[in-house]
Amino acid sequence: MKGVTGGARRSGEWVAVVSTCSLMLAVAATGPASAAGCAFEPQGEGRVVEIIDARSFRLHDSREVRLDGIEPIVTEKASRTSALSAIILNHEVSLRGGDDTPDRYGRQPAFVFLASSGTLVQAELLARGQAMVSGSETNKDCASILTAAETQARDAKRGIWADPAAIKNAESPGDILTGIGRFTVVEGRVLSVRQAGATTYVNFGRNWTRGFAATISRRVMPAFEAAAETGVKSLENRRIRVRGFVEARGGPRIELLRVGQVELLGGN
Repeated sequence: MKGVTGGARRSGEWVAVVSTCSLMLAVAATGPASAAGCAFEPQGEGRVVEIIDARSFRLHDSREVRLDGIEPIVTEKASRTSALSAIILNHEVSLRGGDDTPDRYGRQPAFVFLASSGTLVQAELLARGQAMVSGSETNKDCASILTAAETQARDAKRGIWADPAAIKNAESPGDILTGIGRFTVVEGRVLSVRQAGATTYVNFGRNWTRGFAATISRRVMPAFEAAAETGVKSLENRRIRVRGFVEARGGPRIELLRVGQVELLGGN
């Protein structure tokens, strides 16, 4: 994704997020239904007869579908399926995507549209603050739509974003560690980028063994190196937002598998 800072486009591909980003405002203003960027190849259609979990459902023909590109939010105040159920249960939907190969649970990953309105279900959940962008979508137009919907909810403090603790502070590793195994969003300033063996560490703390760090393996490093003119080292001294599943390896860690898991924030 081409970054945008101060109203001008950068040549790199880090996701840049600033409050005056014209792309974000334009997409948010038209609402979640404006989702043509995620209209990939048709993968079928059907009526939703059962909600399996917060991002999976069953069609009338027994196919199981998983919403691609997002991570659902499950809180104590809401049931695991209520948000998705309110949007699609007993409705006709159409499926689109680049690859309909079922995942290991037999679910077909897809971008899902309500047949009656053309609303992208993923964007609707994001705009309500009931899901987070996973950062896995590599199509730039579609990823921009998803990010814009999440930004809309965050700015309006809807859903999960009403909680000030929804975004973790990179300077509080203990707080991040409480989310081991959960999808988490962390913000902070990168102090250093260092390589150790086959892993590159994007360090947010001075204590490398206990502080929070995002890790990049050698096999995916070429994509990250290509995402900015000066490579991963360009992240040093920048405020960024990273997202992914928290692991404990001394300190808390999030493994970066896709460039979309990293967002540049406004200012240095």
